[in-house]
Formats: sequence, structure tokens, C-alpha cells
Amino acid sequence: MNLFIYNILISMLWALLVGEVSVGSLATGFVIGYFALTLLYPSTGKKNSYFQKSMLGVRLALFFAKELVISSYRVSMDVVKPLPLMRPGVIGIPLDAETDLEITMLANLISLTPGTLSLDVSKDRKTLYIHAMYVINPDDLRKEIKDGLERRLLELLR
Repeated sequence: MNLFIYNILISMLWALLVGEVSVGSLATGFVIGYFALTLLYPSTGKKNSYFQKSMLGVRLALFFAKELVISSYRVSMDVVKPLPLMRPGVIGIPLDAETDLEITMLANLISLTPGTLSLDVSKDRKTLYIHAMYVINPDDLRKEIKDGLERRLLELLR
């Protein structure tokens, strides 16, 4: 059985043992189950990417949170200044993402970040068009998205 399923079962068991089925008790049980499985995992002898993928997921979440705070600050400072610094533009980003899930998740992460909005995907699914509030150098923005969000997302999903 998949280690993630075991982790969910341990989480539910923990909530039942505590006597309170709530988000907090399920989350606590999930964390306890995760650490219990890390201790038991070497004894199974199976190679599983559950622990590596979960660390990649945490890494992506932390990176996205950092980008969210930075871009929120940048947009809010631009709103309160008398002369805005924004230089809006539409650019195309060549995609390494291939599947519908990868493209959709990348487009959503871009749209969730203040100051950027995903507009469209080319018919051949090789280019994602975005609108950005701060396009000083289009190549720098492409590199930032490809080396930041897209690379981390593809590490997690592949």
C-alpha cells in the first residue's frame, strides 16, 4: 500500500484515539504519522519517493509563500505611491511543462501571485502567455518564472 495512504490512516486513527475529529487533530496525526513512517521506512527495504516528494512539496510551498509576500509588498507599495513604477506587458514563456496538470498548476500559481496573470496557452501547448505589471526586462521575467515556479513544480510532479 502507498505510504501516503498509511499516513492518512494513521492520521484518522490518531483523531479517533484523541476523541476529537477536527482539522487540528487530523493535522497532528498526519505529522505524527509522517515521522513514524520515516522511522519505519528503512526497515521495509522498499524504495519510495513519498518522503522526497513531500519535501519537494514543502519546498514549493515555501518558495511560493516567499514570492507571494514579495509580490504583494511590491504591488501594495506601487498602489500607495503617487507615481506608479509599473511597466505592464504581455510576454510568452516557453514551457517545459507538458501535461494538462502541469500547465494548469503553473498557470494557477502564476495567477495567484499578485502582479501577474496567466492569459492563454498556445495551441501547440509550448508557450504560456502572461500579463505582468512589472516587465522591465522580459527575459529576466521569463528566467525568474522558469527557474522558480516551473522548475520546482515539475520537480514535484514528475
